Amino acid sequence: MDLKNTIALILGGGRGTRLFPLTKIRAKPAVPLAAKYRLIDIPISNCINSGLNRVYVLTQFLSESLHRHLRQTYHFDHFSGGFVELLAAQQTVDESTDWYQGTADAVRKNLVHLEEDWIEHVLILSGDQLYRMDFRDMLRTHIESGADATIAGIPVSRDDASSLGIMQVNDTGRVTGFVEKPQTEEELATVRMDPAWIDARGVESHGRDCLASMGLYIFNKSVMVDLLNESSHEDFGKGIFPQSLQSHKVQVHLFDGYWEDIGTIRAFYEANLSLAGKAPPFELRDPNAPIYSRPRFLPPTIMGDAHIESSLIADGCRIGDNVTIKNSVIGLRTVIGDNVTIKDSVVMGADDIECEKTELPAGVLPMGIGSGSVIEGTILDKNCRIGENVKITNQAGVENQGEDEPLQIRDGISIVIKEGQIESGHQS
Repeated sequence: MDLKNTIALILGGGRGTRLFPLTKIRAKPAVPLAAKYRLIDIPISNCINSGLNRVYVLTQFLSESLHRHLRQTYHFDHFSGGFVELLAAQQTVDESTDWYQGTADAVRKNLVHLEEDWIEHVLILSGDQLYRMDFRDMLRTHIESGADATIAGIPVSRDDASSLGIMQVNDTGRVTGFVEKPQTEEELATVRMDPAWIDARGVESHGRDCLASMGLYIFNKSVMVDLLNESSHEDFGKGIFPQSLQSHKVQVHLFDGYWEDIGTIRAFYEANLSLAGKAPPFELRDPNAPIYSRPRFLPPTIMGDAHIESSLIADGCRIGDNVTIKNSVIGLRTVIGDNVTIKDSVVMGADDIECEKTELPAGVLPMGIGSGSVIEGTILDKNCRIGENVKITNQAGVENQGEDEPLQIRDGISIVIKEGQIESGHQS
């Protein structure tokens, strides 16, 4: 199955308030992931591994770091016609161009970029999900079923259904109903599936009787353009998709691999730590479908007398003596002093290597984690400066705290914001 007539649109999302403060200074797709990647690398890698190399990324908030990452990472030869380009919201002489009001509105305001005759299909993706999919399989489902639109669906249990969009599908796989985040048994009954139907299509249901929308779509371009021009719906999931069920043939494409929506601090934290285990649910080391990111020319990590268990350690780190790291993610260029303990934490590292001989301004601590510190259940954003004998564990079990402080708590997880400095001896 060839994707040469398909273009991908990756939706960068809004302000990313549920991922704040990680999105305080960057767009959601630019949030670092798994020690050396960014969230945007996941959907783009899926596209490249599927033979799709024409990609637009739509975003509007704090897009500078995202733009820089795309520019430095994704280059194609002059003969393939491939590109990965950012389409940021902007005002032009056209009155309809302004800030994006939602996912559908973002695409509607960029239809001018889809006017080329070679484009037959449009693949709509999210910029904040962790999964691996060959989109050629999804396109095959779309074409063989004769659908106007196809949506990826994953079987879920009733317990998970209340936080997702749930679809009703007939025997042929056509989507006939949809309920957004059903909260009652009555709502759920209208879209519940027979697990035997799922089993019969090569996906083991394990008793799961709901099909959740993954927010991934393939549209015939002409159909998508008509749907956008004939309505004022601002979102695909809440507007365009339910509307299309009444007027067009929408087919489901079943998927049953690992899939995680990185929409909250808790989801981000748990997804990162899950990748550090001995049997991660999402395998970063798959040679047949690698995850791409910006190439960096960094020295190997050097470490002293350290004890490390179930952790990811990126390049360019310097780890001291008598250090314990358990179930954690240690990002690029991280500096860790002696006698430090890091458990159940995500340390994003630094943007640059700070030379040990660098003279710092008065009151500025060295980059990294100072000697004698204990970091547990914490996210340290990039370029943090943690003093000596600091203890960050949130032993009090605080759920949410702080907005303008360098140390904040969200979803019960302590977060030191980017460039944040925590003075020596701090205890929390």
